[in-house]
Amino acid sequence: MKLVFASNNKNKIQEIKHQLPDDIELLSLEDIGCTEDIPETADTIEGNAILKADYVTQKYGYDCFADDTGLEVEALNGEPGVYSARYAGEQKDANDNMDKLLLNLEGKSNRNAMFKTVITLNLNGEQHLFTGIVNGVITTNKAGDKGFGYDPIFKPEGLDLTFAQISMDEKAKLSHRGRAVQQLIAFLKK
Repeated sequence: MKLVFASNNKNKIQEIKHQLPDDIELLSLEDIGCTEDIPETADTIEGNAILKADYVTQKYGYDCFADDTGLEVEALNGEPGVYSARYAGEQKDANDNMDKLLLNLEGKSNRNAMFKTVITLNLNGEQHLFTGIVNGVITTNKAGDKGFGYDPIFKPEGLDLTFAQISMDEKAKLSHRGRAVQQLIAFLKK
């Protein structure tokens, strides 16, 4: 089975490829000749995942799936949320985003946060949603050199390490995206 993943984010593609069974061939937007930035104009994570999947299905005619992820911090009323990738600006720089978040949390004792990934699958004319959530805390300093995005400052519940300090295998089992992908795989195997 060939499925398009509506992303050009090399880190996400690698993370998801790592989880998929060998009988599913993953194609990126680049693989299908989609070079434009797909607009993410919805005000929810679910909405953006749907927009991206629908864009590829409608414009290119492929069965596909898309994801959107947001980090929601309690003390910041759910920020950065749907704006997680561009929290510090349109340059979408992970270090800038983490620096801004750490600055906004300075002096706050509540560092509780939740990572949420929604995957939208468009398959055979039907749409399906899969959601992965993981709770944790925002650390005071960056730690680790694995992963991407906010991984160096997010410590999931029950683990004394950040996502950037654990292997891809461990992260696939524990993370928000890993949990959503597991649901996607289970659905595709039916």
